[in-house]
Amino acid sequence: MISDIKLIGNITVFGLVGALLVLLGALTGAKLASLALRRSLREKVAGHHLDVLAKVVYYLIVAAGVMWSLSLLGVGLSGLMVAGGVAGLVLGFASQQIVGNLISGVFLIVERPIKIGDQVHIEGISGFVEDIRMISTTIRTYDGLVVRVPNEKVFTSNITNFVALGCRRIDYNVSIRYQDDAEQAMAIIKRVLEEHPYVLVEPAPQVFVDNLGDDGVELVVRFWAPIATWYATRTELLWPIKKALEEKGIEIPFPQRVVWFAEDQEQAVEKANRSGRRRWRS
Repeated sequence: MISDIKLIGNITVFGLVGALLVLLGALTGAKLASLALRRSLREKVAGHHLDVLAKVVYYLIVAAGVMWSLSLLGVGLSGLMVAGGVAGLVLGFASQQIVGNLISGVFLIVERPIKIGDQVHIEGISGFVEDIRMISTTIRTYDGLVVRVPNEKVFTSNITNFVALGCRRIDYNVSIRYQDDAEQAMAIIKRVLEEHPYVLVEPAPQVFVDNLGDDGVELVVRFWAPIATWYATRTELLWPIKKALEEKGIEIPFPQRVVWFAEDQEQAVEKANRSGRRRWRS
């Protein structure tokens, strides 16, 4: 039969046709898989990261097709697999951390716990995410330093994303004197918050007595602001609250201590005088 005719060595016509069909199918399947991946992750993954993922998937499918085609042509794969296994073992030991960072980078891109521009706290580093690459993530700290963090460390660490919810809470601690009216103070503070344009109505601001401290009544002030104006709002409101309280005669207490002696000094002097008069009369 024609299909059994050997062309070169052990390569038959059937084997050659089958290998070509497998290779053509692998190329077509790789292209379709790459396109499907781009469409499904287009809105979830950044463009340059999606390109890398699509190419990885494309070449993996093509490589599988090539291996299958070689087997149909009668090329022994055991030797290649052994050689590839040894080389892979050596490379694996040499590049263990790189592979770990690469895999973590893929999960970071797909899962997206952080995005470029987010304000985060990772591994004791706080700042803005400047870039997310396949191997590492770059963070610009608030004091202008650029820190490169390996992706494996980012992915396995606790990530605090300050901007994920779109708004963020602000907390103040305000103390007033014991002789001041705490209910009036809370009403004044709420009025100041209501007049600020960036304090959110919902969730509603909270002002309440948190503790009866050593120096005065301690109030807690909690309110929410949009992420875009969070820092500005936080730095703007504390001083107006102090001024509004002082305008109504409510003051911030100074640290003070009341010390009780075992015997008051005047009482001691009077006692000594009485003792002296008794001795003179006698």
